Amino acid sequence: MSESNGADRSAQPGLARLGLRDFRNYAELQLKLDGRHVVLFGPNGAGKTNILEAVSFLAPGRGLRGADSGEAARHGAVNGWAVSADVVRQGVRQRLFMGLEAGENGRSRKLVRLDGHSASHADFADLVRVIWLTPAMDRVFGGSAGDRRRFFDRLVLAQFPAHGAAASIYERSMRERNAVLEPDRRDEGWLDALEGRMAQAGAAMAEFRYRAAVRLQAAIDLRAEGEFPKADVHLIGEWEDLVARGGPREGTEEDIRQALRFSRARDAAAGRTLRGVHRTDWKVTHRPTGAPAEECSTGQQKALLIGLILANARSLFEGDFGPDPLLLIDEGAAHLDSHRRAALYDELAALGGQAWLTGTDRNLFDAFGTRAQRFHVSEAVVREV
Repeated sequence: MSESNGADRSAQPGLARLGLRDFRNYAELQLKLDGRHVVLFGPNGAGKTNILEAVSFLAPGRGLRGADSGEAARHGAVNGWAVSADVVRQGVRQRLFMGLEAGENGRSRKLVRLDGHSASHADFADLVRVIWLTPAMDRVFGGSAGDRRRFFDRLVLAQFPAHGAAASIYERSMRERNAVLEPDRRDEGWLDALEGRMAQAGAAMAEFRYRAAVRLQAAIDLRAEGEFPKADVHLIGEWEDLVARGGPREGTEEDIRQALRFSRARDAAAGRTLRGVHRTDWKVTHRPTGAPAEECSTGQQKALLIGLILANARSLFEGDFGPDPLLLIDEGAAHLDSHRRAALYDELAALGGQAWLTGTDRNLFDAFGTRAQRFHVSEAVVREV
């Protein structure tokens, strides 16, 4: 077991326990955590990322793999799956539980509990915020606008959990609108109702995005110069621009409603909705060189991503509007040189909270010293070392 510095960690924020049952490749797992950062190391395919995914399921949405809840069950398991965690905030320990329970006729139902009582996923937002960085995100700058938007929306969601509910309403209503626009199904009254839902949810999303971008940029500007370069972030969206000009949410909502109404014929011809917050883009500039992130080297892009994740976490700490975040960094250290690895661990230690990191080799995390709790993962067996 790693040497402790002797401080009492029982009241430190973060997860104090994580339990899995029939989740991915784990039949049963119980991790007892002491408040330090968490390092999971071992060979590829051993189940390290599965543990991070389980933690990410505590946040709204589909988790860091974007998987449907039905996909998380262990192969051969017939009774669904479960993830439970003890979270400590302001010295109070509470138990979070979520899972999928198999039912009759092949149907399953999702279970969410807080301290043993039925709850909703939204109830977890006051106890845990989760931010993650995965290898798949390394391509975000050179990917599509949709890729960039989804990445940014994850950052927004950590700051404003209600953004997730608004996005779900917007996407669902937009799909229904697209269907109702078809000539044989057109219903003007139903279109009015759907566009009203889209406008209300879209105005909220635009406001959340704008406020999150402002906070993120402020946190970036306050970070000291170091191994992870500063960035300038730019939201590119007509409704976010409207929010930036100081208009009230009601005004943004009405503008979206009118835009949707006037574009019905064009959208029907295209077979999709051509205007809306689902078209917003997000651009990042590498401040030291002034180059767009998509033109930077692979190493510069990786450093930019880590800098953005750290800045977003910092904005949560300084915002005084929610719990300290959990940072999940999957295979993030493997592509950093020793100086940047040490700098990352120093920043995480200074930040506070709890970070979870994975890697194949234990020596990747030597610079953490006693600031991290280490676990070796091999074929779904996890052992503290």
